[in-house]
Amino acid sequence: MKLLKLVPDNTNIQFIRQRIIVFVFSCVLIVASFGLYFGQGLNLGIDFLGGILIEARTDGPADLSKMRNDLAELDLGEISLQEFGTPDDVLIRIQRQDGDGNAQQEAIKAVKAKLDASVLEYRRTELVGPTVGAELQEAALYAVVASMLAMLIYIWFRFEWQFGVGAVLALSHDVITTVGLFALLQLEFNLATVAAILTIAGYSINDTVVVYDRVRENMRRYKTMPYEELFNNSINQTLSRTVITSVTTLLALLALYLFGGEVIRDFAIALIWGVLIGTYSSIALAVPFLLYVRPDRGGDDEEVEKRFAAARD
Repeated sequence: MKLLKLVPDNTNIQFIRQRIIVFVFSCVLIVASFGLYFGQGLNLGIDFLGGILIEARTDGPADLSKMRNDLAELDLGEISLQEFGTPDDVLIRIQRQDGDGNAQQEAIKAVKAKLDASVLEYRRTELVGPTVGAELQEAALYAVVASMLAMLIYIWFRFEWQFGVGAVLALSHDVITTVGLFALLQLEFNLATVAAILTIAGYSINDTVVVYDRVRENMRRYKTMPYEELFNNSINQTLSRTVITSVTTLLALLALYLFGGEVIRDFAIALIWGVLIGTYSSIALAVPFLLYVRPDRGGDDEEVEKRFAAARD
């Protein structure tokens, strides 16, 4: 019985040779992500902005136009309605009302009274204050930064500082481009998205560590091999494992995206992008970066290069 091989044996793709093209492409992605973030901005969810969120089920397909017109009569400010998974599930978002918690509760009562004729069941009602939203934004930022610093320290102790810097650069690239994707598609950015970003960071660092392990092993084994060839061989030797892991993870995430429902669809999109960009950065950024900082493998690098050139001649 023949085994399925996604990457043929003796694959020798010249990743390191194409590093300049890859670096330029990654810089374009990062600049575009910053441009989208500061220009278009994120579609922040109620977790961060504060306000009222109501999930309702209607008796039959929801007439969003009629519901929108009915709620506009209440003069509650900005209101958005959207189908939520199925035609009879509706997600209602209402901006935070002036006043304290009582004002928010009054707004909720007014909405429910207005929609009682068309709503069969209220499945969820959430109320988030602006102070809590601001605190959640701050906590989310701290969580992402703290996780990246912890990974830097871990890689530093496990390998060398050069590997730690390379891993964090790749992680930063993944996080920034994920935020850029959410700004581009205007997907809702909420606490679930932050969880997705942290998951992406964990997946990416796991991929990077696998490749770095092979780099370190080859550095000890081949003392006279030039860095460019050694790094390239290390990537190709782990490529099969990397591709298989990514493909199997993507299959699970695609099922989650297609059948998981509207509630976790944005979360699934973030993870799908994260697996793709995390695999890319581990191969095309984290390892090629080492070529410029040259981690120590014992012996003088120039002498090693000369000896290897002489042996080839």
